[in-house]
Amino acid sequence: GVWRQTRALLFKNCLIKCRTKKSSVQEVLFPLFFLFWLILMSMMHPHRKYDEVPNTDLGPLDTSVLVNFVIGYTPPTALARQIMKKVAFENFEDGLITEEYLSEEELEEASFLKPSNFVGVVFKDSMSYQLRFHDSIAMSSIYMESR
Repeated sequence: GVWRQTRALLFKNCLIKCRTKKSSVQEVLFPLFFLFWLILMSMMHPHRKYDEVPNTDLGPLDTSVLVNFVIGYTPPTALARQIMKKVAFENFEDGLITEEYLSEEELEEASFLKPSNFVGVVFKDSMSYQLRFHDSIAMSSIYMESR
């Protein structure tokens, strides 16, 4: 029954391995070679472990650099307005200047007119956004890949 078939299959596989010695050796040595290569690479670039940083009071935020700072956002939805209101008034005493734009094109045009003190925020959905600076786009840190 089952034992005879298993024994015949095992005997057949042993015959095949004995007749094809080159491929059998390759099946064993290639994984060992790659394992050795991975160990060598990990030894060349060891993991750095950093000590824990104690909690410290960083002091008040210097808001003098944020004078006349403009944050533009699009699309002007109720959720975006609520988020920008919280950013502008609850986190900063003087409040930041927030402007809403109907489209990304209008936001880009505004960034060209006020390049030094303008940051654009494009809300993709309720959980993701993009920051737009005068000459670049910065993705949310949630989507940064490990390097």
